[in-house]
Amino acid sequence: MRKLVHLVAVTLDGFVAGPDGGDPTGPDGFWPITEDYIAHLVATYPETLPGPARQALGVTAEGTCFDTVLEGRRSYGIGLAAGVDDAYPHLRHLVFSRTLTEVPGPAVELVADDPVATVRRLKEEDGKDIWLVGGAELAGSLYGEIDRLVLKVAPTTVGNGIPLFSGKASFDPRSWSLTDHTVLGSGALFLTYDRAA
Repeated sequence: MRKLVHLVAVTLDGFVAGPDGGDPTGPDGFWPITEDYIAHLVATYPETLPGPARQALGVTAEGTCFDTVLEGRRSYGIGLAAGVDDAYPHLRHLVFSRTLTEVPGPAVELVADDPVATVRRLKEEDGKDIWLVGGAELAGSLYGEIDRLVLKVAPTTVGNGIPLFSGKASFDPRSWSLTDHTVLGSGALFLTYDRAA
């Protein structure tokens, strides 16, 4: 069965974005984009790089982890504001929204259905794992369905912002097992946790 993997950039104090919800890795973002960080993404998770970044870096690798990406309306909107209507044209790209009636990316699938039911159906399909890219509201809605966390932890604190999971996540303490970790020279960490049985 496919796994739902929440692979996300997070600060030391647990935030995935600033209070405005903007892209922390964008031109006005606070996320440190270092050479070793990019090299690790290219080597390990090339499919998680947006299409324009893949093109700029000459990345053509299909990737070994994911063939599907899930995104909420606000996260999708960040790409649209930057002029990108499908940040992941190399993946099956689903955008969850109950307010949008269409999306400009012709290959992007707009989903108004319940995220939990949709993810359960996707898990039953053949294929690679499913990547939950963001945002916090969608992650909160899917909290109980997440099988693996891959936290890209920056050596940065921001004090306030959008947390890893929104208030849509119910109070439901879960245990996780650290199954892999990479420490980069720049101080960034890649921590992989699988849901404990």
